Amino acid sequence: MSTGARAKPHASSKAAVLDAIRAAGTISRVGLAAATGFTGPTISALVRRLIEEGLVVETGRAESTGGKRRILLQLNHTARYAVGVHLDHGAMTYVLTDLAGTVVARIVRRGAGAEEPDTVVSRTAEEISRLIESIGVRRGRVLGVGLVSPGPRSSAPGVGLAPPTMRHWEGFPLGEALERATGLPVVLDNDATAAALGEHWSGGFGGATSAAVVYLGTGIGAGLVINGITYRGPNGNAGEFGHICVDMDGPECWCGARGCAEVMAGTAAVVAAAQADAALAEAVGLGTRGRRVSTAADFAAISRAASRGQPGALALLERSARYIAAAARGLANIMDLEVLVLTGPGFAIAGSVYLPVVQQELQRTAFSRAAQPVDVRLSRSAATASAVGAAALVLESELVPLSQAARLPERLDAEPVALPYSLVASEVD
Repeated sequence: MSTGARAKPHASSKAAVLDAIRAAGTISRVGLAAATGFTGPTISALVRRLIEEGLVVETGRAESTGGKRRILLQLNHTARYAVGVHLDHGAMTYVLTDLAGTVVARIVRRGAGAEEPDTVVSRTAEEISRLIESIGVRRGRVLGVGLVSPGPRSSAPGVGLAPPTMRHWEGFPLGEALERATGLPVVLDNDATAAALGEHWSGGFGGATSAAVVYLGTGIGAGLVINGITYRGPNGNAGEFGHICVDMDGPECWCGARGCAEVMAGTAAVVAAAQADAALAEAVGLGTRGRRVSTAADFAAISRAASRGQPGALALLERSARYIAAAARGLANIMDLEVLVLTGPGFAIAGSVYLPVVQQELQRTAFSRAAQPVDVRLSRSAATASAVGAAALVLESELVPLSQAARLPERLDAEPVALPYSLVASEVD
């Protein structure tokens, strides 16, 4: 079942039409009328405005069905751009995407580590400038910056409850600080939620009305998309998949509970188990020659060993996969999922081990399997999913905002470009 534009509560008719064009790729004016439910004259007026603003272009004609061949429309991909940043302890990923969400530039730099937030913000602003300049995009065409990080959000300004490795960020006014440093609007979110939006924006969920991602990175999270809308919950903390209990007698998690999926199956748990086995640690090459290695690098070493058939490494990943599969079964049953996408840097490296385990668990035990099997797949952009989703946050917020969605702040110093109207207009019909 497809999630059509008319099913989403867009903030304006213009947003609904632009979203329908984005989702279709190419579509005629007649197709837009069918997708949105708007009248022909309304569609004509809105399309004319979008073309005048440079956001949409005419691109050839459809195949003839006996009458006049219909003119096709598509987004003008180079009309606007968005920056996406994934802020994490181990690494920071920056992407610049065009209007369609396609990555046109990407860089990966060292993570936030133990550096003070102000220092990281200054470095981030410099990297954003280099990213934009690297492909010669005029800064006035950049809508804003989406910045995402691990851990739950807070309703108060600043970073919410951060994982232990980034606890010194709690309460820091990250959005305000980065806006001052870059001169661009900034929108913040959780990395797993952003990854889900990125999958939706790029078509990774297909026409599913109930879809989710499970994100494996520094922690484990989930992002939910229902009827084409990213579900965040009243406080923005929906999808804390890593804190589903999978073992009542398991070790204590940093959240205060016991046996959470994250403490049982996260990348840090896999690395700790490998380090506890001296023979395995030596075979895999963890922390060789006394050098300090990050959890992400050690997890990658374990994953490479598993792909070579090293039995101890493979056993650790399969154990982790079974815990994640058990939590995924609960999520699929509660949300009646049609599609579940595994994403994030952890799955980018070790997805070949995790995917069949999760698929088998949901095929065997998911409550809805008889009516609608859950389609479990790997993301096409697992390594950069959160950064791409962060850019999609900006594109969605500015171009196709929903009636209850938070807008980016107005940008007063934007460079004049050939887009004379506000990106979100009032109703025309």
